[in-house]
Amino acid sequence: MPYALTFSHVGLFVTDMDPMVDFYTGFLGFAVSDRGPREAGGEICFMTRDPAEHHQLVFATGRPGDLPFNMINQLSFRVDSLSTLRELHRGLCERGMDEIRPITHGNALSVYFRDPEQNRVELLIDTPWYVPQPYRVPVDLSLHDEALWAGIERQVSRVPGFMIHADWKRNIEDRIAAADAARKAGLS
Repeated sequence: MPYALTFSHVGLFVTDMDPMVDFYTGFLGFAVSDRGPREAGGEICFMTRDPAEHHQLVFATGRPGDLPFNMINQLSFRVDSLSTLRELHRGLCERGMDEIRPITHGNALSVYFRDPEQNRVELLIDTPWYVPQPYRVPVDLSLHDEALWAGIERQVSRVPGFMIHADWKRNIEDRIAAADAARKAGLS
C-alpha cells in the first residue's frame, strides 16, 4: 500500500521578518495565521492562503545576513490562470523586484523573481505538455494568448521526449506504484 504523503508547508529562516511578511501578505496575498516569539529566541510567523491549512509558509528569524550563498533553490506557487500570471508579472515589474524572468519549462509557464531576501520565487501555471527537464526558454508574456501558447507548443513539440501531460502522468503513476511495491517487498 502506498504512503499517503502530500506536501504540507515549508519553513524558512529570515534575516528581517517585517519586509518578508509584508511582501508575502501584501503582494502574494498570504494571511498571517499566527505570529509570536520562538522558544530559541527571535520570532516565528505562520502564513496561509488556504483556510484548510493553518500554515503553508513559515518564517523564523535567525538567518545570518552575511551568508555567502542562499540555501533556498526556489519557492514555487501555482496560480489559477495566465491572466493572473500576467497580472503578478506586471506587479513585480512595478515594484522593481530583482531578476524577473518569464520562462517556460515546457510543462509550466513561469515567472521567476527574487523576494526581499533574495530567495528565488516561481509563480507558475501548468501546460498540457511534458518535456524532459531541465528545460528553460524565455517567453514574451505580452503576446496574445493564442500566439503565446502556439509558440510554446511549437518549441516543446520538437524536444526529444515530448509528450502530452496525460501520458506522462500515467507513466509516473506506474513508477510510483513500482517504488511502493519495491518498498513493501523490502519490508517483508
